[in-house]
Amino acid sequence: MNPSSNLPRSGLGSLVLIAAVLGGGAVAFAYTAGWLSPGRLTPERMIAALTPPSGAPLGHRRNHAKGICFTGVFEANGNGSELSRARVFERGSYPALGRFNLGTADPNAVDATVRVRGLGLQITAADGEEWRMALINPPFFAVSTPQAFHDLLIASGKKDPEAMKTFIGANPEFAAFASWAKTAPWTASYAAEPYHGLNSFIFTDAKGAEHAVRWSLLPTAAVVPISQAELEKRGPDFLEQEITERVRVAGPQRWNMITTVADPADPTADPSKAWPADRRAVQVGTLVVQRIEPERDGPCRDINFDPTVLPRGIRVSDDPFPAARSSVYRKSYDLRAAEAGDYPRTEAARP
Repeated sequence: MNPSSNLPRSGLGSLVLIAAVLGGGAVAFAYTAGWLSPGRLTPERMIAALTPPSGAPLGHRRNHAKGICFTGVFEANGNGSELSRARVFERGSYPALGRFNLGTADPNAVDATVRVRGLGLQITAADGEEWRMALINPPFFAVSTPQAFHDLLIASGKKDPEAMKTFIGANPEFAAFASWAKTAPWTASYAAEPYHGLNSFIFTDAKGAEHAVRWSLLPTAAVVPISQAELEKRGPDFLEQEITERVRVAGPQRWNMITTVADPADPTADPSKAWPADRRAVQVGTLVVQRIEPERDGPCRDINFDPTVLPRGIRVSDDPFPAARSSVYRKSYDLRAAEAGDYPRTEAARP
């Protein structure tokens, strides 16, 4: 049983639940060594904080542990070349490889108990350069700094109810995320979710001009809300089953990639602050998911969706989270690679 399924869903208990499921984004937003004084926070200590009481998910990612692979293409329409000289924005079709996932450290979690859903994506340009990214369905992150995220993990893991109250008092930006988690509609399909890259990056165009941007993948599938109770009735692994059947029967699923360009005064180092809705938005292409494959033997199993793997024409901004993520992703990969025997590929998939 997923421990989070027994938590209360009202009052302070709801905030604890929100914090717990947000831990699924923890690997994606972890703190790295060197940003605080030595000995305070390291990737190893962050991973330890993310480990559930039941133990580490051996052989799996240390968070977003439950997922399913996909392959497809990114169809660039050429509009992105106005903002970046990256070859992936030149009009054309480029191989895409990715992973739908849930924000949880439990690979056996019940789908309806996990609020945060994610998408890891790798797009490979014609020149072989890769663009990797990790996106989640909330439109902004829960807290403004890596230190605050660490504090959230610690507070949500304590039995003392005052711990979360103290955390919320010290980090008022968390209220916006808590509201989203309690009011945003649930859906019954990965295909109906928007996925947001919450961090800011810098695009450099052919003339050398720089543009601070964020991007999102917005579904073309109809968004049909479903209650959490109804989702629970559909089974613990319904989302994987549904996306597999949807692609098999209905064919490829699509998301339009929208790149939002910041104004000079917009914050680029704080993913908890959404930019105003009137900012320039450029549709740069479409992700087309053509095939679904189980993760155990799938092509996404051994890929780190490290957001600092970027093609020329895209670089990190002053947002500290991507570099932090990279550090913890790397450690998580080393751990699960060493534990491959605990999550073996099937006999049919072996050479």
